[in-house]
Amino acid sequence: MKFRDFPHSLAYVASLTCFAHLSANAQSVQDPHTTRLDDVTITARSLENTGLLVPAQQLSGAALAQRLGSTLGETLDNLPGIANSSFGPNVGRPTIRGMDGDRIRILQNSGANMDVSGLSFDHAVPIDPLTTERIEILRGPATLLYGGSAIGGVVNVIDNRIARERAFDAKGGVMGKAEVRAGGAANERSTGAMVETGTDKFAIHVDAFDRSTQNLKVPKNMSCESGVNSVKVCNSASNTRGGAVGGTLLFDRGYLGLSTSEYKSTYGTVAEEYVTIGMVRRHHALEGKLRDVGEWFEDVKFQGGYTQYSHTEYSSNVAGTLFDNGGLDMRLEARQRSVVLGNGLQLEGTIGLQRERNNLHAVGDEKFVPTSRTQSTALFTYQALKTPWGQWTAGARSESVSVQSLESIGPNNENTAQTKTFNPMSFALGVMRNLREGEAQNGWQLTSNITSSQRAPKDYELFAYGPHAATGAYEIGSSTMALEKATQLDLGGEWKNGLHKFGVTAFTSEFANFISLQSSGSYKTSAGVVGTSTDLPVYNFQGVRARFMGLESNAKLRMVGGQQALLSNDEQHGAVDLELRGDIVRADDLTNGRPMPRIAPMRLGADGLWSKNAWGARFGFMHAGAQNRMPYYSNVTPVTTAAYTLWNAGLNYHAHSGPTHWMFFAKLDNLTNKLAYSSTSSLTQTMSSSLAPPLAGRSLKLGLQASF
Repeated sequence: MKFRDFPHSLAYVASLTCFAHLSANAQSVQDPHTTRLDDVTITARSLENTGLLVPAQQLSGAALAQRLGSTLGETLDNLPGIANSSFGPNVGRPTIRGMDGDRIRILQNSGANMDVSGLSFDHAVPIDPLTTERIEILRGPATLLYGGSAIGGVVNVIDNRIARERAFDAKGGVMGKAEVRAGGAANERSTGAMVETGTDKFAIHVDAFDRSTQNLKVPKNMSCESGVNSVKVCNSASNTRGGAVGGTLLFDRGYLGLSTSEYKSTYGTVAEEYVTIGMVRRHHALEGKLRDVGEWFEDVKFQGGYTQYSHTEYSSNVAGTLFDNGGLDMRLEARQRSVVLGNGLQLEGTIGLQRERNNLHAVGDEKFVPTSRTQSTALFTYQALKTPWGQWTAGARSESVSVQSLESIGPNNENTAQTKTFNPMSFALGVMRNLREGEAQNGWQLTSNITSSQRAPKDYELFAYGPHAATGAYEIGSSTMALEKATQLDLGGEWKNGLHKFGVTAFTSEFANFISLQSSGSYKTSAGVVGTSTDLPVYNFQGVRARFMGLESNAKLRMVGGQQALLSNDEQHGAVDLELRGDIVRADDLTNGRPMPRIAPMRLGADGLWSKNAWGARFGFMHAGAQNRMPYYSNVTPVTTAAYTLWNAGLNYHAHSGPTHWMFFAKLDNLTNKLAYSSTSSLTQTMSSSLAPPLAGRSLKLGLQASF
């Protein structure tokens, strides 16, 4: 990337702007007076991509900029097949095809994130979208590169703190960005800045951000424990800040980089008015790649990370339960040289070794898991065989996992200190049939993947014993839990004709052993004494047979402008696109004959996008159907969610002043101030209808960014 191109490439780094100039897949700089709106890739595996791995979904450039939220789950919410398992506005993990928690592997630059967000719904993911360059969602055989626990998929968040390509020539240069934002339903105030400098021999990266939000405004009066009634969610304010420094040495045959980052956040837990969480994550990463290493391998890449994570729960500003998690992760992978086998066959692949170790230490009255140590070692491979008609892909992963409880837990030490070992193995096979023709490659592309996955139980699934405030339940783990096992199949196709695209995928996941929380029908007090219906319901981690199945689809139609112009005066009116999307998931507990909890309903959405010269605009809606398929337990009343339609709009303007590129945006959400609830949030199930927080109300957010 040349220095003069930097303003057009800033869409790939963290920013909350509605649109940008550069297409996510573009290889050249676009006309600086043309605003591009279409930067999201939602596709099956494609021959058009020259890399070994092709994400099932990729969010970058303008699409990432316009969707950027305060959490990772909010940023990805409403993409086909993806929902947000939010715990209020400050906590949100992505749910993929109905699966959440530790079935979704969240990575940072392909390395382990090492947080405890999978342990509890009120634990935030310590990754701020503001520092994100690109987000990739992987499914199928490619997920086995990163973990057997990724049964639902892999979300890989990529930043540029370690430079992987040269950004400057021998003379060197400087490029940077500064941004301010204000508004939204939480009255956000945020600032951020990034500077990069270097030559063709080295690169230095520095970034910092600071964001504060107030209590979330919603379309109804909320009753707080303090007696205050307002149209704001009690205890939903937050303060988040962080920064990073990275340095990279660049060679003709590779690079070696080191980065250190810090993320701090203090936020209300929503479910408890006087409880806040203080989170600190410090992460140090070392990464290097050596190209052209020999006769057999194209390159070898090494990654190492050390994470210190601390999470303290405060009640009325008094420190209570503490979670400390420290971990090391190492990864070594070698990409094979492409081998031509004849008859148009070409084999590419990668093999690797991964090692992770983390120590979880929990202290406090609301501690429901013991201090524990988890270690895993894995061997993996991913192979792609390109053919004249398409491509075969295959993956395999073998792991050795040790989960050790270092203390007994429970009122009477019911779960004793012990060590459990597991040896999960996972395999996957995929095929892509390319039916596209001509130089424009128009036509159909068909894909199918089948995966047999095994996941080792997590420490809390094995050893939990105590009251869990986030779920409103008394949770008890099972130290005899077996491997979680699933067989997954998906079939999909993508049609392309010029700028018109349409894609659809059907999937099913059959679990022989799905680890879930099941009601025991009894109650206990927080002290573990047998109680009544006014106390906590007891839930046990148990394995059940389960089935997830569904359909997801998306389309984009160029209505005006470009090679698919429908009107002759398109230059006068600009370019207009219509984007459509939809998905549905049905998930059932086959053992007990009831639906699975926290499943998104059928969703349909449409957006009209207009761009002309420096202007861009978006107007559209997302409709979610009613979710009446909720699990029924003898001691719990099922909570359903009504259908709703949310309308949204956005406007942006780009300008240049010398070497500086200015971006202004205005973003309007929930234009009709519709009252709506999320069926994927645990709060909807654990709080009464009068206290459960709805989705955000009508809001306007403004922002300004300057880049040079």
